[in-house]
Amino acid sequence: MLLLLKSILRSLSIKEITLEALPPCFEKWCVEFDDLWQTKGQKKGFRYYLAGLLGESKRKNISQITDNIVGSSYHNIHHFISESKWSVEKI
Repeated sequence: MLLLLKSILRSLSIKEITLEALPPCFEKWCVEFDDLWQTKGQKKGFRYYLAGLLGESKRKNISQITDNIVGSSYHNIHHFISESKWSVEKI
């Protein structure tokens, strides 16, 4: 399923879409991890970060991710990665 998502995201021009415009399978997959997040902001941060990692950009840094995803911000993604409490093992 992850390979399918990656393929779909690479075929789209992610700069022109929002999270809501991604294929339904993206949200269905993300929902599987919702219990790991304590806030709505973390859930959204996870989705932005994941969409950025799966997207077409060759560089996967925060700046590039926020440049490629409508509605994301450097501050929010940075906070999600560095300050939010979440378990790598559970993911």
